[in-house]
Amino acid sequence: MKRVFSGIQPSGNLTIGNYLGAMKNFVHLQHEADCLFCVVDLHAITVPQSPEALRQNSRNLAALYIAAGIDPEKATVFIQSHVTAHAELGWLLQCIAYYGELGRMTQFKDKSAQKDVVTAGLFTYPALMAADILLYQTNLVPVGEDQKQHLELTRDIAERFNHRFGDTFAIPDPYIPQVGGRIMSLENPAKKMSKSDESAGAYISMLDEPDVIRKKISRAVTDSDREVRYDLENKPAISNLMTIFGLFTEMSMDEVTQHFAGKGYGPFKKELAEAVVEGLAPVQKRYHELVASDEVDQVLRLGAQKAASMCESTLVAVKDKLGFLPQ
Repeated sequence: MKRVFSGIQPSGNLTIGNYLGAMKNFVHLQHEADCLFCVVDLHAITVPQSPEALRQNSRNLAALYIAAGIDPEKATVFIQSHVTAHAELGWLLQCIAYYGELGRMTQFKDKSAQKDVVTAGLFTYPALMAADILLYQTNLVPVGEDQKQHLELTRDIAERFNHRFGDTFAIPDPYIPQVGGRIMSLENPAKKMSKSDESAGAYISMLDEPDVIRKKISRAVTDSDREVRYDLENKPAISNLMTIFGLFTEMSMDEVTQHFAGKGYGPFKKELAEAVVEGLAPVQKRYHELVASDEVDQVLRLGAQKAASMCESTLVAVKDKLGFLPQ
């Protein structure tokens, strides 16, 4: 079986963009690949975090993984900082990565431009991301378009290391779903939906109450005419809403178009809101059950033990090839 690795930062409530673009794909992948799904808390501290919020968000995100349908019996779910090999290989790969290629990362440029103080970790975290992936001899990495550059850097680092020291790392390929890989903001269809958006109306959280979801969708921007038609170039706002509807109802864009032929935006938005509410209801119910029990903590303990054993041989091989004395 091919091995899949993916991680999400515990920096607040996840949006339906994370759910449709990532988690639903994770659920499908766990049946056809050896999957590791990680809460990347080490990445989260590249910007200031409240310690208590980080602890709570990390546990909540793990609960959302499971509530969304990830089965700990089929996939490995764990916290990044619970497997110390991530930080160790992250440092080693910083010494393989080049300053210039890290400086070319567009996410670093975008994030650093918004901050008065920029940490060294924000600059070097693509090397840690590479370590996350390469530790497990990963074959496929589910990534959005905004992370493709980081995966390309990971491939470059792996190939550079293999060339200098002999075959060590598998070269990972991106896994990008054809539909749902990039859900856009409800207020600006030119921007990706993000949980860090300053406007809460721009995104729908996976844990939003039903009436909050209905209100956000009713206020979502649309395009000039009243036709529900998928056209990314000329109707980006309605096309984004159609994508959300199609992913929640498992309908194609042609089927969505036919379903709403002649109905206009009003009926479409009402039905979309109910589809989202209905689709999230079982996830929210399971989530609240999980956070009130110790099941998540047990899953994370076992997941960390399994992940640590899976990556041990890779880290030992890397340190040996770099010339470190064995213990």
